[in-house]
Amino acid sequence: MANIKTFYLPDLGEGLPDATIVEWHVKEGDQIKLDAPLVSMETAKAVVDVPSPYTGKVAKLHGAAGDVIETGAALAEFEPDPNAKQRAEAESTGHHHGPKKTAAAAAAEPKKVSASDEGGVIEANGKAEREDEGTVVGAMVSGSHVHVEQASSVGGVKAVPAVRALAKKLKVDITRVRGTGADGVVTMQDVKNAAANGSAALGAAPPREVPASAGRHLAPELPQPEPARTAVSLAGKPVRTAPPSVQASGQPEQLKGVRRNMARVMAEAHANVVPTTLVDDADLHAWIGKQDITARLIRAIVAACKAVPALNAWFDGKNLTRTLHPHVDIGIAVDTEDGLFVPALRNADVLDGNGIRAGIKRLRAQVEERTIPASELSGYTISLSNFGMFAGRYATPVVVPPCVAIIGAGKLSHDVVAVMGGIEVHRRMPISLTFDHRAATGGEAARFLKALLDDLSLPN
Repeated sequence: MANIKTFYLPDLGEGLPDATIVEWHVKEGDQIKLDAPLVSMETAKAVVDVPSPYTGKVAKLHGAAGDVIETGAALAEFEPDPNAKQRAEAESTGHHHGPKKTAAAAAAEPKKVSASDEGGVIEANGKAEREDEGTVVGAMVSGSHVHVEQASSVGGVKAVPAVRALAKKLKVDITRVRGTGADGVVTMQDVKNAAANGSAALGAAPPREVPASAGRHLAPELPQPEPARTAVSLAGKPVRTAPPSVQASGQPEQLKGVRRNMARVMAEAHANVVPTTLVDDADLHAWIGKQDITARLIRAIVAACKAVPALNAWFDGKNLTRTLHPHVDIGIAVDTEDGLFVPALRNADVLDGNGIRAGIKRLRAQVEERTIPASELSGYTISLSNFGMFAGRYATPVVVPPCVAIIGAGKLSHDVVAVMGGIEVHRRMPISLTFDHRAATGGEAARFLKALLDDLSLPN
């Protein structure tokens, strides 16, 4: 009987309980070499290539493209080649390849100590283990392993998994995209260009060549219009409607990747935070010339954090401890089709207007291309949601632990304002401040909001 080895989905270094299959690079019965690309998996942040742990034959694949696989669940089965060099069973691969351990089993294991990123030590099985440091929307654990995406040739096309995922998202047939990268590798820009000009639309048939001898006897096939839906049947009688008891229904969609993690984080935040919201309007009437609204918002948040440090803090609800931060790292909510990302603008308290704009531009580009490092999606000290660029005046944005506060900026408007001796029309920005009332008082929140509004009211 063949020696069958089962490969379990490893911990991809992001602290998430599952990942979604994007694309298998092999099929059952194929021969594969050790460390060759096996499958591309999408997590809440990126598309990661998972290498083969064996050299041999692929006996079985668990799951198809689009399936969600839990960390520690069976991913593939192999018949290792007895004549080929295999990785030793005890040799580390940088991932945990076994099924999930029970709490009792984990407690029985000896504690291991290794170097930490900060220069100290961490206990692999003790309380000093690295904790959650932030999120795509607030709950991502930063990993200590680096995943390098390499271009693999699948179907005759050379591209990294992130490019294949983008092509799938934009409905581009990657096999029809001309690669401009080194050795003909298809790049992100190649896919974006193909999506823009429609030259490689997924499912579109290639142009049909009509022989010259056919002449005018072959008329082009024109698309037939769909029959219009009307309130009467073909016989001219009213169409019978469904009885009132029948409800409309749709096709359930499995949440994956970013949206799946967002759902978890929002539910946890709702269960663990005591939110309170204050709202007011920032008067921008004194502004001189055209100014960068986002840069002014960030500058105002920094000023408020310096005036009232209680809201630039983290709160541990289990141990009832509060950490005030001397620096200001602002998590900026970025809305995408895949879900909500919250990258961190580091050291906002020492950046000028140009530095703020450059930092935001870099973060948005990395989010759009799904190349942003996990470290940039965690560890911020306070959050900003500029939802007013779309619509809405006031909101009750969600505070995601361990942060204490989030600021929401609404849609700018021109309002009639009472002034001494009459009325004027002023440009104003609605501001919403939601804070965790366990960690800050109403007075602290009100003073924070006032400091923010005062800075926004300055001429420049």
